[in-house]
Amino acid sequence: MAANRPRFRPVFTPVGIAVLVIALVILVRSLLSRNSYEILLSSFTLLLMLFLAVFGIWKSKKLKLMETLWKTPFPMTANTGEEAEVSGLDTRIPLFFRLHFFIRGRFFPSGSGLPCRVSAETSVPRGEKTAKLPLDFPISGVFQGEGFCRLSDIFGFYSFSCGIPQSRTVNIRSAPCFGKELLINAQSGAEDRRNKISSDEERYYMREYTPGDRFRDINWKSSEKIDSLITRISPDNQEKVSRIEVYFRNYGPADGASLEALWLLDRAKARLSYFLRSLKEQQSSYIFSVRAAFGAWEIEDEEDIDAFLEELAALSFSPPRNETAAAGAGEIFIFSTSCDAGLPGFILSLSPRPVSLFLAQGGKAAELETLRIRDFPAKGCIPSTRLLARSKIKRLGVQANRVEMLYAETKI
Repeated sequence: MAANRPRFRPVFTPVGIAVLVIALVILVRSLLSRNSYEILLSSFTLLLMLFLAVFGIWKSKKLKLMETLWKTPFPMTANTGEEAEVSGLDTRIPLFFRLHFFIRGRFFPSGSGLPCRVSAETSVPRGEKTAKLPLDFPISGVFQGEGFCRLSDIFGFYSFSCGIPQSRTVNIRSAPCFGKELLINAQSGAEDRRNKISSDEERYYMREYTPGDRFRDINWKSSEKIDSLITRISPDNQEKVSRIEVYFRNYGPADGASLEALWLLDRAKARLSYFLRSLKEQQSSYIFSVRAAFGAWEIEDEEDIDAFLEELAALSFSPPRNETAAAGAGEIFIFSTSCDAGLPGFILSLSPRPVSLFLAQGGKAAELETLRIRDFPAKGCIPSTRLLARSKIKRLGVQANRVEMLYAETKI
């Protein structure tokens, strides 16, 4: 990670400025009135501040090249009390000073272009080489931040810059969302899932031995060549897979989406995440073909799911546009929100194919997921005033072979 260019940060804290001004005023007034007690008190305060300033500047210069590293858990999930770990703090700190680590940056809820200002801080215990820093977010999105150290005195007068700032970009995944267990009828086909590892045609029709294979199917000649047991596979018995076609329709207010709309998008992401993982656990041979606005993914295994969910966290609304489904006859699974004005027309264009719809929208229901705006400042996020504007999101009346509603709302 490349460090950002040093930024100017004041050495005096608000407390330090206040104490300095008060001490100078008292000193001037005491000299005019010849009050020896006030002269002694103000002089001692100013000498103490001078001593701390000289010592702090000297020590901060020695720590100028200190390399600290802050990292977050992977994957990082919203609203789970995650913490960042700070390392590289193995240095001696003067008696009247403490080392503080700060994270400052911008958080983009659900990938929105309207950021929230983020601020987090922790004091490093004396003698510790690592520290924990609370860094939690109430909703999915993208965080771009900078971590840096400051050397502060125990009285809170000064804060000296030290160390090399480190910048990071972190994708925040949606908080878990659970739904009903699905029984699906995926498109099946005799698609060969094996990769051709070498140009040897004989190798192409074989695979590595796994427990349970018959010994008579082992190709001992080929096994000796590569020092690994190889089992013969008949072309007529190639492994069959089931393909599931998924559409994540992230269409909506691309510019200036409110927090209410972004929360619906977040819940749609969470339901899609649960859909992929739960079906993969049921049947590992499933292959997911996922399409979203301006993007498509082929998901075959757990690694593909993790990579896709990282990208999904950063997806925000895209401007509405006409979309047509790929040719086929199997069932289609759609994840969308009530911000998607083109959804009814898209479902109608799929006829007569069966459609399962997972729709996130506002409303009153027994199972209602709530995003509380007060959680933002509580977690160190100050949202933009444009995010807090209430938007008129109409409830969609759509019909499909199977519909699952996800009800969500925002509250103060």
